Amino acid sequence: MSKQRIKKIQKSLQGRKLDAVLITEPHNRHYLSGYTAADHGIQESSGVLLIPKKGKPWLLTDSRFSLQAEEEAQGFTVEVYRKGLFALLKKLLPALKVQRLGFESHYFLHSSVNKLEKITGKIKIKLVPLLDLVERMRVIKTEEEIQLIKQSVHLNEQVFQAIYKIIAPGMTEIEIALALEQTMRKMGAERPSFETIVAFGSNAAKPHAIPTDRILKDGEVVLIDMGLLLQGYCSDMTRTFMIGKPKKKFQQILRIVRKAQLIGIKAIRAGAVCREVDKAARKVIDDAGYGDFFGHSLGHGVGLAVHEAPGLGPRNRKKLQAGMIVTIEPGIYIPEWGGIRLENMAVVRKDGCEVLNQDTTGLDL
Repeated sequence: MSKQRIKKIQKSLQGRKLDAVLITEPHNRHYLSGYTAADHGIQESSGVLLIPKKGKPWLLTDSRFSLQAEEEAQGFTVEVYRKGLFALLKKLLPALKVQRLGFESHYFLHSSVNKLEKITGKIKIKLVPLLDLVERMRVIKTEEEIQLIKQSVHLNEQVFQAIYKIIAPGMTEIEIALALEQTMRKMGAERPSFETIVAFGSNAAKPHAIPTDRILKDGEVVLIDMGLLLQGYCSDMTRTFMIGKPKKKFQQILRIVRKAQLIGIKAIRAGAVCREVDKAARKVIDDAGYGDFFGHSLGHGVGLAVHEAPGLGPRNRKKLQAGMIVTIEPGIYIPEWGGIRLENMAVVRKDGCEVLNQDTTGLDL
């Protein structure tokens, strides 16, 4: 898989008349090399890929990650820098006869670009900023990747169901979030794919609520947005339900959100314009009189990262392609009352889409 991806990158470099490219974005690095070490922030990288237009690619890292790099980055020359990345590049780039060097402009600090410019200027190498070179490859998933994501989705559902059964008045948002994340790891996940959201009652009016020590009461809305990482691939799911007998207003709003989700799912197919999919689902909520209470996009892409292209938003004019994976997550958020969001994941197919979720909690009122 990595060899095929490297060949595509090298072909792209040749078409752009570039001699090499530096890959610094962590998910792109993982996608091209299989190297899974995490960065501790954009200022502390666990490694950089240097891919020439021909020949063997390089993984440049420090001594902390040398063994892991050798084990995981099959087909790469692993080079450990002792005096820093830029000192190594100053020696390596001329040796590889690089004259035009591409870099990921969306994931390279301005200060790092300045340092690189000083080095490359002295050795007469032209820097060429690139945007979404690897992301354009990542957006279309292979069937192998789709199966891995499907496994991640199904494990996420199993974790949710294990904790859903024990949710009861008296528990706190933090307590449930912690139980979900512990269960993820116990059941085989590498880690959560993002910080788990658990929100009760009025807290659910915040789309990205942070769990607190709020205590759950009977008759309250519970919104859970959770995802996990399995074999490198992410899942993302939101369920909203009510403790005790569902109240009339909750049932009414949930049915509107569910209808919007179903209309959005129906609109997804290869060739569909992203903003038109968003518009179809949004119209349901607008027509019901809750348009002002649905502020975010309908969905986003999921893969190695939990948020990636394509975005199903009102400003995205790009078309969906078969093999893309997206979330469909309409919501209605009413201050002081609460919020309802329902989120499933689906694969874009030629004549429609394949919904990956099986869990129906909160979808069947």
